This record gives sequence, C-alpha cells and structure tokens, in this order.
Amino acid sequence: MNKIAGLVRAFATAAVLLSASVPAVHAQDVTEDQIKAARATIAALGVTNSFDNILPNLAERLKNTLIQASPNHQELITATVDEKALGLAARRTDLEREAAAIYARTFTIDELNAITAFYSSPAGKKLLNDGPIASRELLKAADIWASGVSRDLTNEATKSLDEKIGSSPAAQAPAQ
Repeated sequence: MNKIAGLVRAFATAAVLLSASVPAVHAQDVTEDQIKAARATIAALGVTNSFDNILPNLAERLKNTLIQASPNHQELITATVDEKALGLAARRTDLEREAAAIYARTFTIDELNAITAFYSSPAGKKLLNDGPIASRELLKAADIWASGVSRDLTNEATKSLDEKIGSSPAAQAPAQ
C-alpha cells in the first residue's frame, strides 16, 4: 500500500504544479453582463464540450498506474479513484467560469450576443454540425484542383519553353 500512497502523492504534486502553471483569469476584469453573454456564447458554440472527458480520462490513467503498482488491490483502487473523481466533478464549473471570462475579455457584449444568435439559429447549428465535413471535402477538392493546376502548369510551361528553346530541357539531356 506504500507504493499506492507514493503514487498518489506524486500524482497530486504533478496536478498542483500543472494547475499553478496555468495563468488564472481574473473575474474582476469583466462585468457580470459580459460573463452572462459569454456563457450563452460558449453554450451555443459548445466550445467546452470537448473538456468533458478530462476528469474521467485522468481517473482511468490513475487507476491504471495504481493497479500496475498494486494489482492485488484493483477493486479498492478502482472504487477509491472513482469516489475521489466524483468528488472533484463539481470543479468542472471552474473551467466553465474561466472559459466565460476568456470569452468576455475577448469579445464585446454585442459581439457575444451576435455570435450566440447566429450559432443558436438553424444555420449556425448546421455550420457547427456539418462545417467540419464541408471543410474536409473542401480540402480534398483543393488537393485535386492543385494536382490539375500543377499538371497543366508543367505541360504549358514545358510546351512554351519547347517553342522558345527548341526542345524541352529534359529532351536535351544526353541519352545514357
């Protein structure tokens, strides 16, 4: 069990160091109205949804590390880490508060309201949902277009050089 205690202390120390290195957003920099508008924008955009798995992933990693160190205590480790993770789940609101402060400092209330209005609309929701698909398809189309342009540029430049020089540079290379 000493191995477990050591690992937990090491994990806790790492977590404290990581959290200390993240600059805090000062709530006094923004008004409550800005925070309210920012929260609505964040909800409309779903920008913090990707953070939902941070705590469960951290808990799983910790469980795996602790179980590797003390496999005989797997059930106790799993139950304990799950219990402690659930106890920390309420801290998710801290991240939401930080996100709102960041958005409130970055955008005006009018901008936040306009962003929220658009992304809450059917068109905005569709853009959020289908935008990544459209972007991926656009990148494919750009690759195909670039290949065609490259081919045509090479052909046209070579043809023009053939007319001006008399033969293509590749044709002038001695045969081996």
